[in-house]
Amino acid sequence: MTTPVTRRFSVDRREGGAFVLIAESGETLDVPVAQLPKPCRSEGAVLDVPMVGEVPQWARARRNHAEEGGRLREAGERIARLRKRDPGGDVSL
Repeated sequence: MTTPVTRRFSVDRREGGAFVLIAESGETLDVPVAQLPKPCRSEGAVLDVPMVGEVPQWARARRNHAEEGGRLREAGERIARLRKRDPGGDVSL
């Protein structure tokens, strides 16, 4: 028995009738809206997509809410660290 292979993608944005997805490798793909399940059609969603060979099975994609939460936490922590280092007052009009 073989282990099912999945790839992880993030929904970056919607452009017209397609979503721009970013793979963990940094590769970007345009996927028609109708090919993704409705719960996966949200900017910022993290998707686990089953693969058949090298072909993503978009209709079987699942949102990974745990990964989304972790990424949001990391981003918040990063912003908090940067705010602590920012002396402010560097812009004058």
